[in-house]
Amino acid sequence: MSRASKLTLLGTSAFALGTVALVHWQQQAEKEAMHAGVIRDMEQQRIKRERQLDFEMQRELEAEYKKIQTVRDVTDEMDPVPTKPSALTQGLPKPSAASSIPVGGAIGTGTGEK
Repeated sequence: MSRASKLTLLGTSAFALGTVALVHWQQQAEKEAMHAGVIRDMEQQRIKRERQLDFEMQRELEAEYKKIQTVRDVTDEMDPVPTKPSALTQGLPKPSAASSIPVGGAIGTGTGEK
């Protein structure tokens, strides 16, 4: 065998071994990532179950408290919100001339002069 053929055989063999090693490493990394996803999903399911149990417990407590306490809707008994401008300003004092802000005056003097 010539020297060139030996180097070619050595190069291709090294390339093949490197490719096999890289693929093996990649598969291991993917397997670990998938396993981490399963662990994360299990943790999310556990949290969801805990929240559901808390919700059911709160619902049971609410039902128990409603048995003990009388609860009624007071929104029907409230006065309606006034929508007319005259109803909104009714009963408010009229602004006096002394409390008005001078127009065009110097800032801080309150005299209205420049």
